[in-house]
Amino acid sequence: MDDLDRFIAETALQHPEFRESYDRGCQAFHLGHLLTIAREDAKLTQTQVAEQLGTHKSAISRMENHAEDIRLSTLQRYAQAVGCILKLELMPQSEGTVEKAIRGYQEELTAAPPASTRARRRKPAAQYAEHG
Repeated sequence: MDDLDRFIAETALQHPEFRESYDRGCQAFHLGHLLTIAREDAKLTQTQVAEQLGTHKSAISRMENHAEDIRLSTLQRYAQAVGCILKLELMPQSEGTVEKAIRGYQEELTAAPPASTRARRRKPAAQYAEHG
């Protein structure tokens, strides 16, 4: 488990409201990133997509950088503008970033240290005898 996952798990366990808001923020970031990648793969600028959607470049920038509350119809139109189709997926909350981090953290806390760690902590008796 890396430091970020550990931080997420510890914070979520101490602050229950963090669980929902963190995953929601991750989803919005991921969606915005997907929109940007699709547009760039289509070799289109934000201005070109905006023209196709009949809106302003600033609206496309907001969608890509702050994708918290985008209408489904807007996502469908954006996808079409960049030559994609929209595919939605529902998954259990237990698969969210925070829940996975908490499970990993709890497993880490209950797991015994690896054998290699235990072996490094204890010096063999022969090493003590050599130093007299």
